[in-house]
Amino acid sequence: QVHLVESGGGLVQAGGSLRLSCAASGRTFSRYAAGWFRQAPGKERELVAAISRSGLMTYYADSVKGRFTISGDTAKDTVYLQMNSLKPDDTAVYYCAASQTVLVPTGAGRYDYWGQGTQVTVSS
Repeated sequence: QVHLVESGGGLVQAGGSLRLSCAASGRTFSRYAAGWFRQAPGKERELVAAISRSGLMTYYADSVKGRFTISGDTAKDTVYLQMNSLKPDDTAVYYCAASQTVLVPTGAGRYDYWGQGTQVTVSS
């Protein structure tokens, strides 16, 4: 069983930065691709960024390109989401997920394990 625990969320002003962390158990991110999703009230869950298990391939939603960066540290079994130039529209619960897919999965159904989520609120 894979356990994912997110941290790093909080309240930040527009233009500010946050770094989310997703800590896993059992050498997870050397064997699984990882993704960060978000869900705002009344909206569907959407993929924000994803990284292959090799770390060589990444995906970003158009809305966050140039502002967010996903990275991984296999030694710490942790995946990060660095979020810069935050906007009020980035306000959501952010979820970390792990997938056994070899490449970079972009659909929520391709992910096998999920964290409990961390709230990010961006004030204007």
